[in-house]
Amino acid sequence: MSFLRRLFGGDDAPAAPAPTPVPAAAAQAPAAETATVRKIVAQLEALPPDRARLLAGAAYVVSRAANADMAISDEEVALMERTLVERTGVSEAEAVIVVEIARQQARLFGSTEDYLVTREFKRVSTPEQRLGVLRACFQVAAANDEISSPESAVLNQIATELGIDQADFDTIRAEHREQLSVVRAIRAVQEG
Repeated sequence: MSFLRRLFGGDDAPAAPAPTPVPAAAAQAPAAETATVRKIVAQLEALPPDRARLLAGAAYVVSRAANADMAISDEEVALMERTLVERTGVSEAEAVIVVEIARQQARLFGSTEDYLVTREFKRVSTPEQRLGVLRACFQVAAANDEISSPESAVLNQIATELGIDQADFDTIRAEHREQLSVVRAIRAVQEG
């Protein structure tokens, strides 16, 4: 059962594919690394269920924005981790694990779970948290200094699914106007 299904329910959803075999090098990870990962996982599982749902949902929605162009860059991952630390108060190590889980879920199950997870995040979050996640989505999409048309479409879809009103969406989009590929294309045509 996936991490997100465990948090949000949905046992009637299709079963996750069989786990990928662990490479021999990873299977022989030093005991200290394994203990560290287990400690972090225990800390995450010790979070109150509502907080864990909120954190997982936020990470997934932001990963969805990062994966809009079908690739999640190292810059986007670093920004997602930093954003989680700054906005939720989790440790950096916890953020690394949450982002990696959400990233893999978005990559593997994105098209089938995008709406479901975003809807659940909307249900468990406040309007301010939803605006914060949308803002983080824009920041992640702009991590390479440009928001492509496919990324812009996903951002619009996320805002709609989160119930963000048009004025708030326009305000956040305006913060990234110079990074929108469509704006750059129009300027290029006008200039020459």
